[in-house]
Amino acid sequence: MTISRRDLLVAGAGLAGAAALPGFTPGAFAQGAPMPDFKPEPGASLRVLRWSPFVKGEEEAWIANTKKFTEATGIEVRIDKESWEDIRPKAAVAANVGSGPDIVWVWFDDAQQYPDKLLDVTTLANGLGAKYGGWYDAPALYAKNQGKFIALPLATIGNAVVYRDSWVKEAGFSEFPKDIKAFLELGKALKAKGHPMGFTLGHGVGDGNNFCHWVLWSHGGKMVDDSGKVVINSPETVAALRYMRELYPTFIPGTESWLDVNNNRAFLAGEISVTANGVSVYYGAKNDPKLADMAADMRSTNFPIGPVGKEAELHQTTSACIFKYTKFPQAAQAYMAFMFDAPQMNAWIKGASAYCCQTLKAFAANPVWTDNPIHKPYSRASETLRPNGYSGPLGPQSAAAMADWIVVDMVAEAATGQRTPEEAARRAELRAARIYRG
Repeated sequence: MTISRRDLLVAGAGLAGAAALPGFTPGAFAQGAPMPDFKPEPGASLRVLRWSPFVKGEEEAWIANTKKFTEATGIEVRIDKESWEDIRPKAAVAANVGSGPDIVWVWFDDAQQYPDKLLDVTTLANGLGAKYGGWYDAPALYAKNQGKFIALPLATIGNAVVYRDSWVKEAGFSEFPKDIKAFLELGKALKAKGHPMGFTLGHGVGDGNNFCHWVLWSHGGKMVDDSGKVVINSPETVAALRYMRELYPTFIPGTESWLDVNNNRAFLAGEISVTANGVSVYYGAKNDPKLADMAADMRSTNFPIGPVGKEAELHQTTSACIFKYTKFPQAAQAYMAFMFDAPQMNAWIKGASAYCCQTLKAFAANPVWTDNPIHKPYSRASETLRPNGYSGPLGPQSAAAMADWIVVDMVAEAATGQRTPEEAARRAELRAARIYRG
């Protein structure tokens, strides 16, 4: 799958301009209860920086909704796209220099790295929560700082195990394992049959983080404790890394350099039998006539349970931030209010084909979650999400630790034999301590 950058200018005939509007209140909120009355600034226009899509229908639905906003308000909205890996540095530069896009879609707790640069959107967020059943706890944690919303939780991109059902059966398993011991045995059997697994161990913003945090958490390891004290160098972490050292030989070679796109490519090329991915990899097969047999053979499930005895999964989260430097804060909030309004949000979730899980509970009723069995493991992503800073507070330190790839590097080092599990855990501890001391 090729990811490219291109700019889109979305404009509509609509009203003559924002100056003609006494105020803008989304018109289709449930029960007709009041929402904040945003008054877009005269002559307002907006620039949005988002990540490049993996599901075409998701982007198309967002653009269609944006056109509706322009038609309703006369406000032009330009949408720029960047690759997943480039969003984080681009957003950080904008925050530091005080200019750039008005709204940026950021990953995980990136917003916690520059909270003082972001517009307080608590009034809007509380209004949306009251209208749509409340926010799921974990996505809201990512978007809040010192009790205030500094971003709007936009979506949780569910990460699930996807696999070739016929190959799993060929390896002697009637169903996909539900615990990590059997999962390891499956990996060995698949490798023996010439169908290796492949999980991202490189700096993949989504897949690498999601998989490596599951390895750590499923064994009871964690970066910090409830108070924020670094505890990653623990017996539980070492056990996780020893398990990873056994699992890694069942992988196709080279996964330590994979980014988010690489496991999609390997799976769709028939090179691997099992990976962890968003639902996009399924639609990559389903929408290609040459891969119809593969799509019919694909299944999805949640990660196996480890010694911790319960689900322990990280899913990629994206939040929409409005920078304080924007000249049009009212217009920016009006735009986001419109995009969260039920007709637009339901259309976007549907268009994303289960790729983007809702962050507001009312949208769990969207029919996308029941119209295809492969969507089911993705439907609870916002509910089961464990924040990456677990079990300490989210903030600049947790964001910096994530941005520095501490967990991913630790797991990769132990997996490949670059360091022993004990050495990898110790190095991660030293790196984390430098961040959390600050």
